Amino acid sequence: MERGSGHGPLLVIGSTGKTGRHVVARLRELGEDVRAVARATPLRFDWFDESTWEPAVSGARAAYLVDAQNEHAAERMRAFARFAVERGVERLVLLSARGWSDSGEPELLATEDALRESGAAWTILRPTWFMQGFTEDAALRGPLRSGEVRLPSGDGPEPFVDTEDIAEVAAAVLTRDGHEGGVYALSGPRALSMGEAVDTIAKATGRAIRYVPVPEEEYVAGLVARGMPPGQAAFMAKLYRWIRDGEDAHLSDGVQRVLGRPPRDFTAFADRAAAAGAWDD
Repeated sequence: MERGSGHGPLLVIGSTGKTGRHVVARLRELGEDVRAVARATPLRFDWFDESTWEPAVSGARAAYLVDAQNEHAAERMRAFARFAVERGVERLVLLSARGWSDSGEPELLATEDALRESGAAWTILRPTWFMQGFTEDAALRGPLRSGEVRLPSGDGPEPFVDTEDIAEVAAAVLTRDGHEGGVYALSGPRALSMGEAVDTIAKATGRAIRYVPVPEEEYVAGLVARGMPPGQAAFMAKLYRWIRDGEDAHLSDGVQRVLGRPPRDFTAFADRAAAAGAWDD
């Protein structure tokens, strides 16, 4: 595919987040001019402070978008996408989630609908659960370090995807033509249960770590006891229920389609993270 012919920086919204920082790094490796923004960056961006939008989009040719991730996300996406297109941004790439499309709950796809209405050339990325959740999410990393992971995901399998793969796909669709109107579901090359994932990490670290399936009610009660709002705790339990029930077990070929290579494997991720001390006490 031909490299995009536009000029101007590439805007990365959510540039300090789980995928955004990898997207920034990948684009810079490619020699691209990157404008990295988030709520706490020197050039600040806030979905709920429209005074921050103009400096972010000015002169940009394309943007990577991680939405507001709350009940106002679709409304904010619709307003921002229209704003960006009016100022000459030609290409918008949205990080969504494969689970939203598989859930049977149309409201979870509202930000995708807002993007499609923008008038820009759009691309949607729908990854599965991130491998890096095991290194970056306290709710998983802490139990892995302590030696016991208790989750309501049963023995259901999940094809975890490496955020490095998400970043490479995002960089490709931001900088090359031919992906307009594309929806790419991104998964790893195989599905593992939480127990298998924990066992893989245990082997990589050389430590005894066990996975314990627990009832959903016990999991929710534990989150609420640690200060999580009940609604958010129930939503987290729903995500694990999808894994438990096998809703997320299937593989997707988006990484192969965009990059022309298989996605990274979970064992390679675990070995790399263990060598970096991700789960050291």
